[in-house]
Amino acid sequence: MRPVLRLLSDELIERIVSEARDILCKLGVEIHNEGVLLMLAQHGASVDMGRKHATFTDAMIDKALAAAPDTVELYDVLGRKTHELTDHNVYFTPGSAAINILDSRSGEIRKPVTADYIKYARLVSRLDNIASQSTAFIPSDVHERISDSYRLYLSLLHCEKPVVTGAFTVDAFNVMKDLQLAVRGSSEELRKKPLTIFSCCPTAPLKWSDVTSQNLVDCAKAFIPVEYISMPLSGFMAPVTLVGSIVQHTAETLSGVVLSQLTQPGTPIIYGGSPAAFDIRYETTPMGAVETQMIDCANNEIGKFLNLPTQAYISLSDAKQLDAQAGLETSMGATLAALSGINSISGPGMLDFESCHSLEKLVVDNEICGMTLRLTRGVEPKEDFPSIPIFEELLRDKHLLIADHTRKYLREEHYFPGAVIDRANSARWMEEGSLTIGDRAEAEIERLLDSYEPTGLSEGVLADMTRLMKREAARFGMDYLPHEDL
Repeated sequence: MRPVLRLLSDELIERIVSEARDILCKLGVEIHNEGVLLMLAQHGASVDMGRKHATFTDAMIDKALAAAPDTVELYDVLGRKTHELTDHNVYFTPGSAAINILDSRSGEIRKPVTADYIKYARLVSRLDNIASQSTAFIPSDVHERISDSYRLYLSLLHCEKPVVTGAFTVDAFNVMKDLQLAVRGSSEELRKKPLTIFSCCPTAPLKWSDVTSQNLVDCAKAFIPVEYISMPLSGFMAPVTLVGSIVQHTAETLSGVVLSQLTQPGTPIIYGGSPAAFDIRYETTPMGAVETQMIDCANNEIGKFLNLPTQAYISLSDAKQLDAQAGLETSMGATLAALSGINSISGPGMLDFESCHSLEKLVVDNEICGMTLRLTRGVEPKEDFPSIPIFEELLRDKHLLIADHTRKYLREEHYFPGAVIDRANSARWMEEGSLTIGDRAEAEIERLLDSYEPTGLSEGVLADMTRLMKREAARFGMDYLPHEDL
């Protein structure tokens, strides 16, 4: 039996959804995109162009929810299926868009560069429990106007896994779509085998910017999956109560569902988010807070009630180093997320309120993910009944180390983490150098990178992507890209 965590009753879920619909139909949403407002008006919304405001109707919401698919599939760069986001299937992906990286040698938080990103992408390709990559952090050695497309380019160049990404400008989206078309070969193939998920973020409370709303429309037209990343802050930019924040998240996310499905019925969408409790003492947004994690898991229940695939930023930490807090917050979040059945779990590798990435933490988190994935398989009998024969063997031989039953089920029943997790006794640990978890993580990174193999993309596809990226860089005065020097 698969273990499942629930925080909300059916009655409470229905009340939350009802309240969120009332907000959209009575208070409405601010949308800073004239084209989107005109589209909403055509579908029956009450639109005030001067205020950049739209009030929805129940019929619009019902139509959008009826059109939204209940499953989103993802495929790697070679066209192999990797994800089926539905039901209680669980997949992990690193956190996205950090502006800093933790330098393992100096222990300092610094700005990342292209070399860091290439190392990251190659590392993710070797992590068995991380199902997809993300455009995890922003290289500081390229023009900021190409940072979105450049990250996706490097990801596709160095790792075969599908990518969770996003665009901070409208122009960047077009380049990023073209990079995917270069990989797939045609719009039809990209539609049949999606390669990326785009994160699109409403602004709390109840607002869509010009760029993010346009990204929703552009993704829908191309059938590129999107995840809605609503970010209510409990007690600051959202009600202080968990239920109040969940109501706001539901309203903001439902508004995104409407925009996507009215643009293109049936376009793939994911009910996601990155809410946070607001710690008024420090004026911070702790992603590792238990209340943040509870809101994430509850939002997932709302998404499942609406029959939509789900996502959350949850398996991450607000610590600044690879320390006990990092392990505590990440493992607790990953465990709760997996038990809740959040389909796409974003966060491994992240520190410092989603602003910093650590490769060492990423390899540790890979083991946390492996353990939680084992947990989701639950407990079930494996030729354990009748029990008498196996216990007769145990009593006769005084152990079961080489028993047929042991050899058959050992790897299936038990998750064996890699060398980054210490399971030796203290004598052996001291003999092997008394290594800290940071020491072991560094060694594991080197081992994994030594076994890296280039992607299977053809030379023609690689050349097409490079041509697209160099052309975009030239628009902003760059006659070469930093990765060419590496």
